[in-house]
Parts: sequence; structure tokens; C-alpha cells
Amino acid sequence: MLAVMCLLAASLARGAEPPPVNVLWICADDLAAYACGTFGGQHAKTPNIDRLAARGRRFDRAFCNSPVCTASRQSFLTGRYPRTIGVTQLATPLPENETTLAELLKTAGYDTAAIGKMHFNSTLAHGFDRRLDVPDHQAWLKQHGTAPLPDGIETQLAWRPFRDAASVWLNSQVLPYGAVEADIPGTWFAEQAAQFLGGRAAGAARPFFLMVSFYEPHSPFHFPVEYRGRHRADEFPVPPIGADDDPQIPAIFRDLTDRQKQGIAAAYHTSVEFLDANVGRVLDALDRSGQADHTLVVFIGDHGYLLGHHGRFEKHCCFDEAIRAPLVVSCPGRIAPGSVCGELVEFIDIAPTVLEFCGVPVPAMVQGRSLKPLLLGAATTHRDAVFIEYSENEEAAIRTKKWKFIYGTGRRERQDGYTTGRPLPGRTVRLYDLEADPQELTNLADQPGQAPRIAEFTRQLAGHLRRTARKPELIPLQGDANEIVDFCLAPRDAKSEQ
Repeated sequence: MLAVMCLLAASLARGAEPPPVNVLWICADDLAAYACGTFGGQHAKTPNIDRLAARGRRFDRAFCNSPVCTASRQSFLTGRYPRTIGVTQLATPLPENETTLAELLKTAGYDTAAIGKMHFNSTLAHGFDRRLDVPDHQAWLKQHGTAPLPDGIETQLAWRPFRDAASVWLNSQVLPYGAVEADIPGTWFAEQAAQFLGGRAAGAARPFFLMVSFYEPHSPFHFPVEYRGRHRADEFPVPPIGADDDPQIPAIFRDLTDRQKQGIAAAYHTSVEFLDANVGRVLDALDRSGQADHTLVVFIGDHGYLLGHHGRFEKHCCFDEAIRAPLVVSCPGRIAPGSVCGELVEFIDIAPTVLEFCGVPVPAMVQGRSLKPLLLGAATTHRDAVFIEYSENEEAAIRTKKWKFIYGTGRRERQDGYTTGRPLPGRTVRLYDLEADPQELTNLADQPGQAPRIAEFTRQLAGHLRRTARKPELIPLQGDANEIVDFCLAPRDAKSEQ
């Protein structure tokens, strides 16, 4: 590393341009920060994620902008809020006229490739020259065949969420996927990424942007037969339930026994370990390629996940377990290794960060704020608050370092499978003091003296929703903050507005 830094300094002294910065972005699906060792996880072994953190900077307060796959992913790929790009629902396609990070880097001369889950919900490539996903893996399996499984091993059935009992589709029996490690899509994605990296000579004329996006640990928490038995249900305590949690628990989770809840957690953490092994395959390939010293590496989960927290096994809400996700960034010689940042960051901040490291101008339409000053030690502050929205439940939140404010209209019968089976509650507000109550178990909204704080948060939320609306002209000019928030939180996306 010292030699590389000396060569770079000598090159700069001669007036030569430094090597272009490559970008490797690794994304996990439903990976909560608390499940990773470097973020304090006590169960899953994640040595590869941990070693990446040891090489760069870990962000302890990084938050997605929507706790659902499609909205979160298209938001951080564009650097714009989900409601601005018109992608707030799981099935909404990213509009063709939205500009992605891949398109910007491709225009700047980068080779671009995306391997794995992207959730574009269309056949558009959105700037990626090469795209590989599950159908490509299936074609590979058809050509190469699969390895036989050992006799007597029970494996997962077909995944049928909301049709089977939650204990089944959430894999409470901790069953492996019906394949050996070499035949699972995640391993194949990692190997394809390794081939991509291995096929590029160090110092190649064109830098690269490679995105590797794994499906793990999304339910039903896939892991290969070789990983069976790594975790037992009794390793995992059942999280406590808050005093006002019961009315908001989806009906599908109410019949889960404590043993089943523990089993779900065991399956999830086993899948995290499988994910980590594939992250390691990609990082090892980058090291072998000779390009690690001039590659910016970004690792994230697209959002978090609740494993019994507040009685839920999902994301789709604004509790911290659902919206806080891992973010690690490394770039040798530029970002101090083993450093930690406690500032509030949003995932829309990643795209402008990558652009600045690559020397590509950040378009004015990008709403994120570059993290480069934080990463280089040139700044110690970033955001006062982060904003999160889950349109399907007409729910939004503001999170500061001390407070969590969650606002729900309570008027929509949600269509995502997570109905409570209870009457619609009407407008609800939750307020948590995160310093005194980090698990968000005690709602302070009705306590004397909190009305001014709630009014101020509601005003801030109304202002944010108005500023970031895809079609601001639709928002009424009159009305108090509650009325504006209620209007804005109704599900609207680019698909429905066409």
C-alpha cells in the first residue's frame, strides 16, 4: 500500500494524471446492519464484510430512503428521492427518462456491468453494458447440470409468500436451499463478477463500474446444503414488543410461536453467512486483478429487516431495524482504513459520492449530498435529519440523532400482504427518544409537552414532501401541515401518472 501511495505521489509530482478510479458496488438484499459483525452483530460470522470495513470507512447511521426493494434501489442509483423519480411501489419500473449513475459513468467513458438483482421491472438496461441475472444462471445450470445432494437432506419447498403460513415461507425450520454452494445463483453471480474483474488488465484504458447485487439474505433466506446446522433456533432471543406495537403487527405474523420466530432468525443469519462468503469471492477477485489500489468499493444493504422487532418479520415500515442498513466505503490511499462515521447519511448520497471520486460532474437534478468530504476527513458534519417514506402504507418518518418521528395517515388498506386485520386507525403519530429508547418501545407522542415538537416535525415533513414531489403542481397551496402530508403520502408513482 505504501509503495502504491509513493508511486501516486511521484506521478502527481511529474504532472501526470493518476489512474482513473474504478467502482465496485456490492449490494445485499434485506441486509440489516445489526446482522454484520463490524456493525456489532453477535451471531452471523461476516469476516469478508468486516475486512472491507477494516480497509475503509463504516457508516453507523446510514439509512435507505424507502424500506422496499424497488423504491430504495432506483433511488440510490439515481441519487434522487423515490417520490421524485416516481418509484414508490414494488412493481413500478424505473422511468426511461430518469438518469442513473451507470448512464453518467458510461458517458464519462466507463465500462459498466450489473450482475444480479436490480429491480428495474423492465427490459431497460439503464446504462449497464452488460446485465446478468437469474435467467442467465438458469441457462448456465441447464448447460452444466447440477451436483447431486446427499441423501436424507430436507430442503426448502417452493417459496409461496402469503399463500403458505408465515412459518413456512419465512423458513422457520432453517432448511437449506436445494442445491450445493456451487450451484446457487449467489455463487454464480460472484464467479461472474470474478471473471469480469479477472478479464481486465491493471491500467486498462477504460475504467469500470461493476455492480454486484445479491438476493441474499431476502426470505426464504437461501443458503446451500453445506451451511445447514450453522445456527440453531435457541441462539436467538425473541425481541420485546412495545406497549403500542400490537395494533400495527400484520395479521400473518400473529400466530408465530416463539420457537418459529427464533428459527426464522437462525435461517436469516445463516443466509447472511452465505452472502458474506460471496462478498469474499468478489473482493478476492478484485485483489487478484491488480486493480484494488485504484478502485472505490461500496458495500450496502438495500434496506434493513425486522426479525421479530415490534412483532414483525419484514421491512415495509419506519422502525430503525427496517431503514438502517450497512454502508461501507473503501478506496486505498484516499479513505482512512478502519475509520467509523456516526453522521446521518441517506442512500441518495452515494451516487454523488461516486461521481465526485470519479471526477464526473454531479448533475443539478441529483438530490443527494456527496459523502466525499466525510470520507476524506475534510468534514465532520453532514445531515441534521434523514427522511424515509413507505408509500404503500402512507407512512413517512424523520430521523435525527436523538429523535424518530413516524407519521401515518392510517387511512389506506395496504395491498402488500401486511394488513393488520384491524380497523383502519386513522392518523397516527409516533415519537421516540432514541437516546433513551433506542429500541423504539415507548411512544412519547401523547406525553405533555411534546405537542410543539410534533408540530415542528410535521411541518418539516410537509416541506420535504412538497419539495421532493414528482409533480409539485398537484399539491394544494392551502391547508395545514397535516393536510399536506396526508395528501402527499397517497401512493403516486410514474406508472400511475402516465
